Amino acid sequence: MTPIEVHFDSGGSVCSAWHFAAPRRRGEQDVPVVVMAHGFGGTKDSGLEPFARRISAGGADVLAFDYRGFGASGGTPRQSLSVRRQIADYHAAVDTAKRLDGVDPHRVGLWGASFSGGHVLRVASERSDIAAVIALTPLTSGLAVSRAAASSRNVATSARWTIAGVRSRLAVKRGGAPTMMPLVSPVGQPGALALDGAYESYTSLAGPTWRNEIDCSVGLEVVGINTKAAAKRLRSPLLVQIADFDSYVPADAVAATATLGRAQVHHYPCDHFDVWPGHQWFDKAAVDQVAFLRRTLLAQ
Repeated sequence: MTPIEVHFDSGGSVCSAWHFAAPRRRGEQDVPVVVMAHGFGGTKDSGLEPFARRISAGGADVLAFDYRGFGASGGTPRQSLSVRRQIADYHAAVDTAKRLDGVDPHRVGLWGASFSGGHVLRVASERSDIAAVIALTPLTSGLAVSRAAASSRNVATSARWTIAGVRSRLAVKRGGAPTMMPLVSPVGQPGALALDGAYESYTSLAGPTWRNEIDCSVGLEVVGINTKAAAKRLRSPLLVQIADFDSYVPADAVAATATLGRAQVHHYPCDHFDVWPGHQWFDKAAVDQVAFLRRTLLAQ
């Protein structure tokens, strides 16, 4: 079934979303809904649909959306990542999902992966209406991720991009345009992510609205992320899926946060992108997500 295009306002900009409706059985009441968005610079047409279809086939509606400034959503500056804005977009998407026809507003789940895996912890900890949370290889410690990214660059390159990032942030605050860098690049070339396999993995998932560029102030956003406090406050059932050989999001940092959130934890003997569509561990990760939702959202 083709998803229904949905639009909603967040911070004065129009966000684009897809509504995947779960099959309805005769006499069935309103069904749960799961809200999802992509990770670092991703767009909803870049690998989210297979996850959304698995979840909707399992019995829950899905609302998958693009953040402001990315993909099919409006908003400026384009390709400029702000944790604060993306958290606000998640909140607006949840409020929209609760108003969808045939949705039970009391059974709302959140789904996030990598960068958005940290977002969903924060959003759920700030609300009392979230019934389940899925965090797939979540970015829980910006410091740990920044260390991993820095390993692919020399000191001079890191310093140059940090200076450029500060200047870009100041320019955007003054209403100017951000300075761009490649979001992902082959090892040894300039880019926000230049780890082994990153370029091939990102581009294999890329949909038509994805752009391989990002505001070079992104490092300033990443380094400040710490989800420990959110995990401690979280009261919703939580599934954390960890790639044990993750080159991007260190597995030990994710495991430490999962413990704080009293999560159900699943481990996969693979790297970061191996749980995505087209890779070896996608099927297992998706099956585990649906099973978790059946025990939480769908069992209510």
